[in-house]
Amino acid sequence: MVGMTWYHSPRARDWTGPEVSGAAHAFHRSLLGYAPTPLVPLPALAAELGVAQVWVKDESSRLGLPAFKVLGASWACSQVLRQRPGVGLVTATEGNHGRAVARVAADLGVGATVFVPGVVSEATAARITGEGADVVRVDGNYDTAVRRAAEFAERSDRALVQDTAWDGYEQVPAWIVEGYQTLVREVDAQLAAPPDLVVVPVGVGSLAEAVVRHYRRPGTAHPGVLAVEPDTAACLLTSLSTGRPVTVPTGTTVMAGLNCGTVSGSAWPVLRAGCDLAVAVSDAEALRAVDDLERLGVSSGPSGAASLAGARRVDLAPDAVVVLLSTEGRTR
Repeated sequence: MVGMTWYHSPRARDWTGPEVSGAAHAFHRSLLGYAPTPLVPLPALAAELGVAQVWVKDESSRLGLPAFKVLGASWACSQVLRQRPGVGLVTATEGNHGRAVARVAADLGVGATVFVPGVVSEATAARITGEGADVVRVDGNYDTAVRRAAEFAERSDRALVQDTAWDGYEQVPAWIVEGYQTLVREVDAQLAAPPDLVVVPVGVGSLAEAVVRHYRRPGTAHPGVLAVEPDTAACLLTSLSTGRPVTVPTGTTVMAGLNCGTVSGSAWPVLRAGCDLAVAVSDAEALRAVDDLERLGVSSGPSGAASLAGARRVDLAPDAVVVLLSTEGRTR
């Protein structure tokens, strides 16, 4: 468990990043079955949190899958296969990203090999194999699975489609981040005005990178961005508090999709500059949020409901408009 559970940078909203491409959003709108996911008003949560409005971006059904990850996977895989037609795809995952890559690979008629760490459940692995991918279990954590996937891709001359970046491996993760931009572009279209706070769950930080890049564009409103992690895998919070990238040990958590020990290399400088709030939450807080969202009609798994758990840990202005990104649906 991390020693610090809170981070605040009062200068983050002043940071302005570059403009971001809308190519991935146009690509997604061209896909059969694409539709914006719901942005659900929850006045009961607004009353609880003491704010004007709470909206939940419900990613429990996105292009036929129960998580937002397919936005990044579909755009990145399409770009990879434009450069290397017919190549097999490789990735590592705690669950949703690997399933998304497997689904896209099957749709595009190529093979996929997905490496998973030992903590991944049999049910999660079965959902990936159900998409037609080969699953390889790794004796180690998520970071170990990423290394094994990268080694396998190089050895077998296949294409690695990973949602975390490191020195020498930046282009594919950048495409994945571009793909995630669709989610926040939809939020903008669904709200009458920019929110005051956007709350985003964090694993390696690629979605948070997309959110910060979007809400720190030149000439736009700069709402607050709150990053939420498990207290057993708070690599971003630890890095922000330390002022440099830090790899943290990980164990098990109900927030399986956030169980990552190292911040993506491309996400780190963006989040260091433009993320103004970060908190770590417990499994109990995440599970309470899952149940509370379900009672309010929103299906959310623990990783997605972490956004509500995180919002409950901060003081909010009474006139605030808050958007919670619920990144996955609840699985039974």
